[in-house]
Amino acid sequence: MGKTIEKIAVSRGHNILLRIDKHIKDYDITKVDVAIDFSVPSAAVVNLSKALNNNVPVISGTTGWLKDYDDIIRLCKERDGAFIYASNFSVGVNIFFELNNYLAKMMSNLEKYKVNLQEIHHTQKLDAPSGTAITLAEGIIDNSNYKSWSLYKSDSETIPIEAKRIEDVPGTHSIVYDSNVDSIEIKHAAKNREGFALGAVIAAEWIIGKTGIFTMKDVLNIG
Repeated sequence: MGKTIEKIAVSRGHNILLRIDKHIKDYDITKVDVAIDFSVPSAAVVNLSKALNNNVPVISGTTGWLKDYDDIIRLCKERDGAFIYASNFSVGVNIFFELNNYLAKMMSNLEKYKVNLQEIHHTQKLDAPSGTAITLAEGIIDNSNYKSWSLYKSDSETIPIEAKRIEDVPGTHSIVYDSNVDSIEIKHAAKNREGFALGAVIAAEWIIGKTGIFTMKDVLNIG
C-alpha cells in the first residue's frame, strides 16, 4: 500500500519526504504537511500519536487497532489536530457503505429475510474480519433490529460474518438478504489496491488546513 500511495501521490504532484518502516525509529515528522498511516495494528497508535503531538494532520487506513480509537480522538481534540480514520478509503467502497445503510433501512421490517456478510482478502491480511466488513455490519446494526455481529455465528439479533483469505484478492465484500423464496445481494469487488491508495491521497489533500475529526463522507460529500 505504501508504494502504491507514493506512486499516486507523486503522479498528483506531491513530494514524499519520509518513508517510515519498523526499522526507522528516529525521524522528524514536523517537516511534512500531512502523514498517511498504513501500517500494522501494533504500530498504528504510536504513529498516529506522534503525528498529532507534532501538529501534523494524519490519515489512518490501518485496521485492527480500534480498541484505542477513543484515546486517539481524545488526543486529537487536546492538540486541536486533524484526523481521518477509514476502514476503507476507496471511493467505490464508501458509496457501497451508503448503499448498505439504505438497503438495511429498507429490509429492517422484513423479518423473513436474514442477512449475512462475507469478506475475502489476500492471505497477508492480519485481521479478521476486515475493518470494512465491521463498518458494513455496524451500518446494518444502526439501521435495523440487529444488535451485534460475530464471526460465523448468528441468531435473530446477530449478523454472521464469514472471513476468507485467498491469495491475491485485494478485497471483496458481499451482503446477502436471504429468504425461502429469494435472495437480494449487493457486492463490492476491488480489482487492485489503487482505489484504496487514491482515496487516501485525496483525503490527505482535503484535510490540509482543517482542524477536527472527519470521515470519508466529509471528504467525498456523500451521505
